[in-house]
Amino acid sequence: MDLSDNLRSVEERIAAACARAGRARSEVTLIAVTKGQPPEVVSEAARLGLTLFGENKVQEAKAKMPLTPARLRWHLIGHLQSNKCRDAAALFEMVQSVDSLDLATELDQRAAQATRRLPVLIEVNVAGEASKFGYPPARVREDFPRLNDLRHLEIHGLMAVPPWSPQPEQVRPAFVRMRLLKEECEQILGAPLPHLSMGMSGDFEVAIEEGATMVRVGTALFGARPPKPAVQ
Repeated sequence: MDLSDNLRSVEERIAAACARAGRARSEVTLIAVTKGQPPEVVSEAARLGLTLFGENKVQEAKAKMPLTPARLRWHLIGHLQSNKCRDAAALFEMVQSVDSLDLATELDQRAAQATRRLPVLIEVNVAGEASKFGYPPARVREDFPRLNDLRHLEIHGLMAVPPWSPQPEQVRPAFVRMRLLKEECEQILGAPLPHLSMGMSGDFEVAIEEGATMVRVGTALFGARPPKPAVQ
């Protein structure tokens, strides 16, 4: 793996997608997804200029963060269990995977105990896949006012893990639906929502063309995840 070359390639692809969409490169934030990657790989990425990292699991992040540069910023992008809300509220700059009102309420209470306002994204199961977490789109509209009433959470936008396809173009309709749903939520809120987190290694260019402000890229940067150690 040559992380430097991979990062250069990803940056070129992001810039090209922004150009096609008539957007400035500064409108799109790259989140380096480090699930399964050791701290030394994170530190190497930081030396190359990456500062924002995404982790899928609270416990993995909790173990990894102290072994990486303190200046790095971390987002939780994987499913959050209620019993991990205390740690999540303490560790992460943003939680991107709020997928129910119950979870949001628990996270709000933990953020209050940590005396902070926690930026969050509402995760949407845009295609209704049984294997994935996330709000059904109709429920997002229904719960949005109550989510917005939680005093210690700041809703910054929406997040989605769209259906996987070997052809990125086939995922475009899901990205369009997310953009339209974000616009509906902005109407409910009466204010703009700054972020739409969607697009991963295989489809982030299409996501950018359809309005993504954050793309979560792991494999295209770091290659395949290292195998888990064998259990002795």
